Amino acid sequence: MGMMRRLEAGVDAPRSVAPGTVSRIWRFAAAYRGWLLAFLLLTVVMATIGVATPVLAGQVVNAIVAGGDASAAAATVVGLAGGIAALAILEAVTGLVSRWFSSRIGEGLIVDLRKAVFTHVQRMPVAFFTRTRTGALVSRLNNDVIGAQSAITTTLATVLSNSIQLILALAVMITLAWQVTLLALLLLPVFVLPARRMGRTIAALRRESADLNAGMGTQMTERFSAPGATLVKLFGRPEEEAVEFGERAERVRDIGVRTAMVSRVFVTALSLVSALAQALVYGLGGYLAVTGAIEPGTVVTLALLLTRLYTPMTALANARVDVMTALVSFERVFEVLDLHPMITERADPTPLPAGPVTVALRDVRFGYPGAERVSLASLEDVAVLDARPSEEVLHGVDLEVGGGQLLALVGSSGAGKSTIASLIPRLYDVDSGRVELSGVDVRDLSFADLRGTVGVVTQDGHLFHDTIGANLRYVAPDATDDEIVDALRRARLGELLDGLPDGLGTVVGERGYRLSGGERQRLTIARLLLARPQVVILDEATAHLDSESEAAVQAALVEALSGRTAIVIAHRLSTVRAADEIAVVERGRIVERGTHDELLAAGGRYAELYRTQFAQGPAGGADAVGAEAGAVMCGVDGCTAGDHPRVPQASTP
Repeated sequence: MGMMRRLEAGVDAPRSVAPGTVSRIWRFAAAYRGWLLAFLLLTVVMATIGVATPVLAGQVVNAIVAGGDASAAAATVVGLAGGIAALAILEAVTGLVSRWFSSRIGEGLIVDLRKAVFTHVQRMPVAFFTRTRTGALVSRLNNDVIGAQSAITTTLATVLSNSIQLILALAVMITLAWQVTLLALLLLPVFVLPARRMGRTIAALRRESADLNAGMGTQMTERFSAPGATLVKLFGRPEEEAVEFGERAERVRDIGVRTAMVSRVFVTALSLVSALAQALVYGLGGYLAVTGAIEPGTVVTLALLLTRLYTPMTALANARVDVMTALVSFERVFEVLDLHPMITERADPTPLPAGPVTVALRDVRFGYPGAERVSLASLEDVAVLDARPSEEVLHGVDLEVGGGQLLALVGSSGAGKSTIASLIPRLYDVDSGRVELSGVDVRDLSFADLRGTVGVVTQDGHLFHDTIGANLRYVAPDATDDEIVDALRRARLGELLDGLPDGLGTVVGERGYRLSGGERQRLTIARLLLARPQVVILDEATAHLDSESEAAVQAALVEALSGRTAIVIAHRLSTVRAADEIAVVERGRIVERGTHDELLAAGGRYAELYRTQFAQGPAGGADAVGAEAGAVMCGVDGCTAGDHPRVPQASTP
């Protein structure tokens, strides 16, 4: 009930749209202005026909009762009937043509709006997606876009058509019999005022229904995804989830029933008042016709025009709600389009120099952007955005990786390793300082150069719900099947490919969940190999894998790192030992740099973590090496001894 009161209050006093929304809509629809004017002209023609037909019908009655020459009267009646038939045909043809214009404009606007929103959202930074509800964003592309389209093709046409019909009908009725018209209008407030209230109630019910449907959609989207379903199976409360979903569904049902009844009461009231008005018209009009004050046909014309008077008045009484609803939909679409993408491409990007690519971070300071810079309250489903200022997480970071060299980043969880890695492919921009590729600030590079130069493998290894071939061609659309198969074999997936009946046409499922964790990771490595980047970033690419999968992925990584500049958030001691340089990250700062032996000899933070964790593993022999690989880097990465099994070490270039 509280929600209903808020909704009804919102409809009683419709929120004002942002200044300039209407003019912006007109500019957005510039490509369709000619079509729109033709559509509105056809709407005027149809409204005029709607008033002309009752006038001809009244003249038919006058011709019948006039007496005189029967043949002349018959010819007049036939001519008028032919005119009515011609108007009916013209109205039908005009209606079809008008509908074609309406659908062409409407569907065109839907396409343009969806393309604009989709393209714009793709330009938004990662921070935008980490805060936004996916279901709410999808709703902007569906419900709000369609609502915005209705502002042009439905609401505008309805207001124009009803206004013209109302003016013409009222003018004709006053001309024919002002007394009857005045009497008919006396009943208008009895119907229009309750009709406005009903219109607001229906609008409120529909808004609540839309909110509830959005909630059900979000719940289904989250629970029906592979990871969501797994979480529910492991820790969820299916009975309570079903009850919650059922309550929403039942509320939608109740709203549907109430909406249907309110609508029926609305139609019944319209029919009743219209019937009472017609009774008055027939009564007073008939009396005037009998006394000779007006012609009999005038009574028929007035009765027919009465519906052309009440229906438009009723529609126009609720037009404000319809117009505001449509404008709000447009505003919600514009709201997304007005979010400024934080990561933009220069108009005149600097080309990347040829040759091996070096990577450098120079006095980099960075804090994740606040909500007001990247998000909307309506997309987060909150009343007010989080206004807390962002905190700096990197404090003057300096790093440099030569062409073809390997840098290992180690440190405790939350130290800033992944943040550093995310700045290089420009998922975020630094607050101060520079991130450079071969001496060029990444902000000066084109997006194409950046995407073609830097490749990233993360620990979750995201894949689309598509075939193996399509997932790999996402980074190389022109790749042949032979090139894809070669990349898969180099990523140690040849045996898997040979065992799949559909080969490259095998669908991997949502997020690749039809594959094992190791297979998903190797598939992302194959994707990297196909992209052929010059710089590779591995963000704990072997985390959370079993020993067999980890060994296979490590072998695939050897291929991925060969001959490339690499930055690895280290997970294994073998990778750290093979690195040209190790950087220890703590609390957003580089606290130590050097090789494995140099850092051990220095006796600092790295040596402390190394000795602490290694002391907990078994001593001696080959097992010690395996324990060292699993335990030492667990310590550096903030996990506990024993989290990683002892596995054979793959050689690293």
